[in-house]
Amino acid sequence: MTPTFDKIHLKFKLNGNSYNVEDLNEVAYSLVKEGAPYEKVMGDFLMDWLDAKDYINVRTSGSTGKPKLMKVSKQAMVNSAIATGNYFNMEPGQKALLCLPTHYIAGKMMLVRAMVLGLELDFVDPTSQPVFDYGQTYDFCAMIPLQLKNTVDYIYNIKTLIIGGATISQPLEDAIQGLETKIFATYGMTETVSHVAVKAMNGEHRMKYFTVFPDVSISQDGRGCLVIDAPKVALEQLVTTDVVNIHSPTEFELIGRADNIINSGGVKLFPEQIEAKLAGKIKERFIIASQLDVDLGEKLILVVESDKNTVDNSAFADLDKFEVPKDIYNIPKFKETATGKIQRKDTLKLLGKNIH
Repeated sequence: MTPTFDKIHLKFKLNGNSYNVEDLNEVAYSLVKEGAPYEKVMGDFLMDWLDAKDYINVRTSGSTGKPKLMKVSKQAMVNSAIATGNYFNMEPGQKALLCLPTHYIAGKMMLVRAMVLGLELDFVDPTSQPVFDYGQTYDFCAMIPLQLKNTVDYIYNIKTLIIGGATISQPLEDAIQGLETKIFATYGMTETVSHVAVKAMNGEHRMKYFTVFPDVSISQDGRGCLVIDAPKVALEQLVTTDVVNIHSPTEFELIGRADNIINSGGVKLFPEQIEAKLAGKIKERFIIASQLDVDLGEKLILVVESDKNTVDNSAFADLDKFEVPKDIYNIPKFKETATGKIQRKDTLKLLGKNIH
């Protein structure tokens, strides 16, 4: 029988303590009134989860537009938790670590997984370099790439780690090879109630493509963008702006966002692909963008998070001739979301100059 959102698994623990619904409500109230800022947010979510409504309001991250509030079915969140639990063979009583902020769906889902699957969940301050008990073995954890980068030497006690919120860079992917921790990139969004596909990034089962969960179907629209049918977590078919190559009914490869495509002299260029080639060759954060051009329509440019240009032309050695930036611009500080993702459009607005 499928669990329902109004029940809490008997083996659920939060920071070592067992709670029923009534006790957890008191804990949530205490977190809101007396907790640190990140604990207040967690308390608010727990109180919302434990109320009589069958939905909660979730804020999108704002990485591709302005953050917005969405109504998300609690049962859809339960279904998502079960799908993750089934994929990773999670068992009641296993230990999990929450080091993500619970403002957004990824952090909220760690709590839901624990309550639904009966996990023993420890939570810590969700900083960019979370500090946790390095002597404690954790069966499951979720991080963003920046957290993984900053704790890569300390995750030996985490058995399975999922990474979301942004792309894992090539240097970071290289750094996790050889680790015993099984690390997976995830694909999903608020609309799909966290992830609906995963990709093993290290170890003998390393994957080339994302693999969707059972009960998830994928296709493409006329732009080549991914279309997701996931009836257990989303009532309607979801048409994304992610251009993909579909390699099988359950596997797809991310190419880039349709709204980021640059048409330069008739050549279609994906910033994400060029950024991947440049990863590790430019020490500062950077993005590939375009500027209106009389001859090319759009010309490719590089925008670097720096006060001055320090990029050497040798960084472009592996790029095709159409991929080499025509100009380089500098911005002292990029705009970003609360989870550290670069907000491309807002960052480029700082430059003006018909740049997009």
